[in-house]
Amino acid sequence: AYERFVARFPYFTTVDQARAIRDVLDDLASGHPMDRVVCGDVGFGKTEVALRAAAAVALSGKQVAIVVPTTVLARQHVATFRKRFAPLGIEVGSLSRATSAQELRETKEGLRSGKMKVVVGTHAIASKDVKFAKLSLVVVDEEQHFGAAEKAKLSGLAKGVHTLWMSATPIPRTLAAGLAGVRDLSVIASPPVHRLPVVTKTAPLSDAAIAAALLREQRRHGQSFLICPRIQDLEPMLARVQAVAPELRIVCLHGKLPADELDDRMMSFVEGEADVLLATNIVESGLDIPRANTIVVCWPEKFGLAQLHQLRGRVGRGGTRAFAYLLTESSSEQSGKRLAVLEEFSRPGAGFAISERDLDLRGAGDLLSEQQSGHVQVFGPVLYSHLLKQASEKTNDRAADLWVPDLNLPLADLLPKSYVQSESMRLEIYGRAARCRSEDDLEDLEEETSRRFGKLPPAARDFFAAARLRIDCKRRGIVRLDVGPEAVAATFLPGRLPKSRARSLQRDGDRVFYSDKTQEPPFERIDDLLDILDE
Repeated sequence: AYERFVARFPYFTTVDQARAIRDVLDDLASGHPMDRVVCGDVGFGKTEVALRAAAAVALSGKQVAIVVPTTVLARQHVATFRKRFAPLGIEVGSLSRATSAQELRETKEGLRSGKMKVVVGTHAIASKDVKFAKLSLVVVDEEQHFGAAEKAKLSGLAKGVHTLWMSATPIPRTLAAGLAGVRDLSVIASPPVHRLPVVTKTAPLSDAAIAAALLREQRRHGQSFLICPRIQDLEPMLARVQAVAPELRIVCLHGKLPADELDDRMMSFVEGEADVLLATNIVESGLDIPRANTIVVCWPEKFGLAQLHQLRGRVGRGGTRAFAYLLTESSSEQSGKRLAVLEEFSRPGAGFAISERDLDLRGAGDLLSEQQSGHVQVFGPVLYSHLLKQASEKTNDRAADLWVPDLNLPLADLLPKSYVQSESMRLEIYGRAARCRSEDDLEDLEEETSRRFGKLPPAARDFFAAARLRIDCKRRGIVRLDVGPEAVAATFLPGRLPKSRARSLQRDGDRVFYSDKTQEPPFERIDDLLDILDE
């Protein structure tokens, strides 16, 4: 039955998607509760991962709860799950504000009796009057929309329940936990065939800029989203657009509309009866409208990075070139940095990179509190992640590789303030450099830094040279490197010191000394030692 279910998937699975599915199925069969994060960009196939996990559990006679943040996304998932599960004879229930009273009663009774195997809903699934007979799997889609207390409640719906968290841009604490190994992490980074990057542009907010973007899309027979941060912004924005572009057909949408009216307005847009959907961020999750290929976000500084990336993901889901316009009135440094991230990471699959940058910008939050992002920069996101990973790895007996080479160099390997003036930006670069695991990764960061801040001064070149040296030392098993006025000393892990016969080297256990009284720069003297060890 499971094979028949899989065969009805109308697309080819990508390599990363297949790997994520395999990870989840292995977790379900492991005998231990799953706690896995699946990070995949918008439109990259996370829903299929959830569908196959749900099928595996439901076909074993147990129950699955799919939890989503909005009524709109709940309705879309209900339709998707019912279409796929109908041939198996498995009923899919619905629990949300849009569900009728009769269907609510039938769904709750089916879950209580165990007859209903799959339910899709909003946070209403965690209500006290919802009881499960054999709940085995909870899937939380768009996990960044749920608070820490809500997540704890969802993962505690049943004893020993498997939990699958899905997001294109997980909140910093979830990402930090995944990177540190506290939670298992699967990344779907390979885009579907023919997916094009969304052209992302930042510009000052003006009526002319809004009209130009919307009319351009109308002229190529497409549709547009126009997004405002607050419900009270919608009517004034509608008047502004109608004044400069009266030919546009516009429909408004927000979360406080009655469920029936919300559906009617959404369907009128889906069926092409309107050129523009003017809405709040209620549309950021899950909507799939191939004809919509322009999105204009007004006051983007009032949205989070994850929200902006999700909103951008509403367009460009077919083979047509799509555009995202971020029209801002803010001139603050922090706002500019965050919008620059969106422009920089516009390729398909950028969600994970954006989450990593968000982790640097906002911090990882508090591990044991409800705060999901915060000022971990007080002692540095890298140190936080390192300590967290070290603690996690020790519990799994894998701490052997959690060391960082200690470099004692006669220079200050720091970025000068005159080059990168923002302290938070310098901390961000330090953190990203410390996470680089290869010279290629570091070279990418070095090139990005020079593009953003100009030609590297000598001190900045020393910083990147030291980071490159740290990677090389880790590869060689050098735990400490000391450069003094008359010698260079390298201390190796036990058994890693090469058997060089060079007379210029002195040995003392796992430590080797290279006498060098020249006045050459430190990195050249270190290169001399490493060259001798390679002989």
